[in-house]
Amino acid sequence: MLSSPIPFLSPSFPPQMINSTTITTAGAAVKRRKTHHTLHVDDDNQSLIPGLPDHIAQICLNLVHPFTLFSTCHSWRKLIYSPSFPPYLSIYALLLPSKYINETPNSANFTNSIEFASFDPISSKWLLLPPPPDPPLRLLVKHPSFISRNLPVQSVSVSGNLILLAATADHFLPAISRPLVFNPLKKKWSYGPPLITPRRWCAAGALNDVVYVASGVGSHYNPEVARSVVKWDLNESSRSGPHYCTCNSDIYCNRKEGKNEWKWEEMSGLKDGKFSREAIDAIGWKGKLCMVNVKGDAAKEGIIYNVRSDTWHEMPQGMLMGWRGPAAAMAEETIYMADESKGALRKYDEEKDIWVEIVENERLKGAEYVAAGGGRVCVVGGGGNEITIVDVVAEPPRVVVVESPLGFQVLNIHVLPRMSHLAEYSESIEQGEY
Repeated sequence: MLSSPIPFLSPSFPPQMINSTTITTAGAAVKRRKTHHTLHVDDDNQSLIPGLPDHIAQICLNLVHPFTLFSTCHSWRKLIYSPSFPPYLSIYALLLPSKYINETPNSANFTNSIEFASFDPISSKWLLLPPPPDPPLRLLVKHPSFISRNLPVQSVSVSGNLILLAATADHFLPAISRPLVFNPLKKKWSYGPPLITPRRWCAAGALNDVVYVASGVGSHYNPEVARSVVKWDLNESSRSGPHYCTCNSDIYCNRKEGKNEWKWEEMSGLKDGKFSREAIDAIGWKGKLCMVNVKGDAAKEGIIYNVRSDTWHEMPQGMLMGWRGPAAAMAEETIYMADESKGALRKYDEEKDIWVEIVENERLKGAEYVAAGGGRVCVVGGGGNEITIVDVVAEPPRVVVVESPLGFQVLNIHVLPRMSHLAEYSESIEQGEY
């Protein structure tokens, strides 16, 4: 167990390597329970604070740092994973099993080729998410025609949810016809409304609880699709209740549309199809979506979408010239970008139209994905073998590294509330594993 708090939970944390390379699953916990005796048989009947009713005690404990609760006693440790405890932030990752990374050219078609996991900063453990509902995902991530790169799997985080939006299927077709949504607090997957035109290699982003998809390629290149922009407002959708779908089709859904329509809405299109060349992150920032059409240091074009006026504008010159790697916004207020060549983390200064360097670190070189939340910026390095986390609130900024789960490569990351998984952790806690 670590001797001090780690990312998202403390104003500062010491530079360190977190060697948490294994994944814990509910099934594994149950299997271990059969071969070990219970160490603390009275935990379930023990009061949170002796002499106080539990509901009063929890009001007091809600104000205590979760790391302190985790380190003190088993009953408090169980409390922080219960649905009633205020959720802290965790890292969520899309993972590619290593058995697919070195596939032969004759085995390019995969079923369920990715996994989803959450890194709990309190216990320093990776935990697999429940599998998505039927039908199973059929994604193409590795292909002999793209030996040195993965085919993109595009996802966004919106309103505390992880949303899978676009990927590639067999024969280079769009793999996702309607979004897959994971709610960490409910620990359930649901489906979003069918996309007007399923696509891949598109621009995907979110702002103010609204998901945006722009450009991209459908079953084949279509200039109309390459210029199109659609949005899905989760606030409108949620008014008629969440949809934990049990439908057997990924195209047709049994959901009854009520007064508030469950659909994608078309917005003002792009002037051309130049943004269908790459899988692009549209960064939600101060009421706008910012995106560039090419990754890395190559010459690129940049545009900004004003969601209020539904209009597109050229990106400021300083922002465009300094955009040299993956980026993410903190609370939709500050954009952070990892310069993948120089290994520098920078933030954008709107008034001066420049990128201001925060920290330079060798581990940031080759950056592929960035997520931000809770005062931390998380960067996946080249190869997806580790996640470098920079505390941008601390002076000077501090760095901690989380290793990827053993046997997996990180395809993308997000910062979301921790999962509610009391059952799994109570089983493991009883073994004295933590």
